[in-house]
Amino acid sequence: MFKRILLPTDGSELSAHAVLAGVRFAKETGAELVGMTALPDFKTFTANADMLESTEDEYLAASEARGNQQLAVVANAAREAGVPFTTELVRSDQPYEAILQAARQRGCDLIIMASHGRRGISGMLLGSETQKVLVHSAIPVMVYR
Repeated sequence: MFKRILLPTDGSELSAHAVLAGVRFAKETGAELVGMTALPDFKTFTANADMLESTEDEYLAASEARGNQQLAVVANAAREAGVPFTTELVRSDQPYEAILQAARQRGCDLIIMASHGRRGISGMLLGSETQKVLVHSAIPVMVYR
């Protein structure tokens, strides 16, 4: 059925639940996993407190450590379930584009990701990376809520 599944994570609690569900699904279908997270690039002018209070090198090191912690959740769950996996940390200010590019480059035939369920004005203003992936993906997307 599915051979390689992309499992993006943003480190949120809901994303961690989607990771566990994705690992179970991969185990049941005999697929391998590609865990990925997208981190924003450093910007000199920003409203992000992490960037305002850091040098570029400090920010990049701290965000990479945070990204590796997020990927460790995927790696640990996959290892525990006996599911083959790889992980990928990418820098991108457009996470949905990074997700689609990783899925294409890694030959994934399914993307499993969480939805935070933002609706109404907050959904319109904040946007939804899951919604953007759904709209732009030629690869099937399974949304975990």
